[in-house]
Amino acid sequence: MMLIPAMRAALFYLGYIVSTIVWGSLSLAIAWTMPPKARFVFVIGAWTHFVLWWLSVTCGIRTHVSGREHLPDEPCILLVKHQSTWDTLFAQTLLRPQTTLIKRELLWIPFFGWAFLLLRPIAINRHARIDAFRQLMKVGANRLGAGFSISLFPEGTRMPWGKQGRFQPGGAALASSTGTPVLVVAHDGGRYWPAHQFIKNPGTIEVRISPPIDANGKTSQVINELAEDWLRREMSELERRADGSAGLALDVQIDH
Repeated sequence: MMLIPAMRAALFYLGYIVSTIVWGSLSLAIAWTMPPKARFVFVIGAWTHFVLWWLSVTCGIRTHVSGREHLPDEPCILLVKHQSTWDTLFAQTLLRPQTTLIKRELLWIPFFGWAFLLLRPIAINRHARIDAFRQLMKVGANRLGAGFSISLFPEGTRMPWGKQGRFQPGGAALASSTGTPVLVVAHDGGRYWPAHQFIKNPGTIEVRISPPIDANGKTSQVINELAEDWLRREMSELERRADGSAGLALDVQIDH
């Protein structure tokens, strides 16, 4: 029973790895000549769209997005629910151009990390919290001023499906200090691409984007509270829907 899903996952990873090597090499050869905004589209935009398309072809994982109309034309800060590698890819497709807050170790990955370095992400040492916070505030304000949006994972690490962690202060503090609107992204991607699991589960990932939270005149604590409350409500609803779908599938199996 597990042979076909395993073969599908293997085929996905084959395309994933080959595309990373090919596109990473091409980016290193060409992208450094491009202006920063065009560089983002070339290096990350094209590659992530291909990987997500290949994921749908090989593993049957598709995406439905609600709230795309909330994405502004001006720079904003995206607070994205982090459950697996899937959301790190998908977040890059929502806004262009954008800068991502990442752990610096990702830049050491051959081809991917080398190409990603061309985009000048905010690469932090997660073990040096104070320095990482200062770096986010300084570099983040610079990127926003240059017309880039910023995406980050406010819980700081992957959270298993059905779990929610407390938001770290960095994203909200940056929004408060710069007056940049904040949008929160909820999704159930962890159901279909579970973290640290080889086999993927076919289905449609539900993504929900919040209306912008106006950061002007709000403290970082208030911004985080508003963002956390919205995410908690949306994730609770997604989890209830998942439980209902599982119950319906079980009833169908019993009836047959």
